[in-house]
Amino acid sequence: MSPSTVTARGRGAAPAAVRRRAAARRRRRTISVLCGLALTAVLVVVLMPLAKRAVDEFGLPLAYPGVIRQQAAEKHLDPALVAAVIYAETKFDPRTSSAGAIGLMQLLPQTAEYLARQSGATTFTTSDLTTPQINIAYGSYYLRYLLDEYRGQPNRTVLALAAYNGGEANVDRWVAAARAQGHALRISDIPFPETRAYVVRVLQARQSYRHTYAAQLGYH
Repeated sequence: MSPSTVTARGRGAAPAAVRRRAAARRRRRTISVLCGLALTAVLVVVLMPLAKRAVDEFGLPLAYPGVIRQQAAEKHLDPALVAAVIYAETKFDPRTSSAGAIGLMQLLPQTAEYLARQSGATTFTTSDLTTPQINIAYGSYYLRYLLDEYRGQPNRTVLALAAYNGGEANVDRWVAAARAQGHALRISDIPFPETRAYVVRVLQARQSYRHTYAAQLGYH
């Protein structure tokens, strides 16, 4: 065999080996990608419920669902509406406001005292409002009271929520002004930006609570 023959064969073998090594690298990369995709899919399945729970707890929190259901049933209220008012007031983090409103549903002591007299309570004290169960009971009673005050009026839920935030006297003036212009009070007619935003926030949160916490709030 001549030297030239050996050289030719060697040159032919080298590209073949290179191609085999390249093909092996491609197979390894493909396997690595497929394993990565499989691992990602597993992590998504495992972590999605945890992520959803975190969003629910921190983005749309819910506490005391049993108390909310009970009070909503007793007062003939939508439990999601009660939860939404609590969300708009405190996001379930009870505190005392700069105006002196107390607890989860941010009740002023004088309002709570009036509600206590209306409901026939005889042992009420302002400190009771720091107890979540009592605060929700009085806040639900107040919400029911306001809905009854505006019974028969268009958008009475809007009126009740506006009154919860902005006061009955103000809402009565706004209703009268809207009526003088020939229409019912609309959210856009509310002159207080804070109250207008509050009503929208509660109504949006009510829908979210119905969807997100349907089981906890007793919808099924």
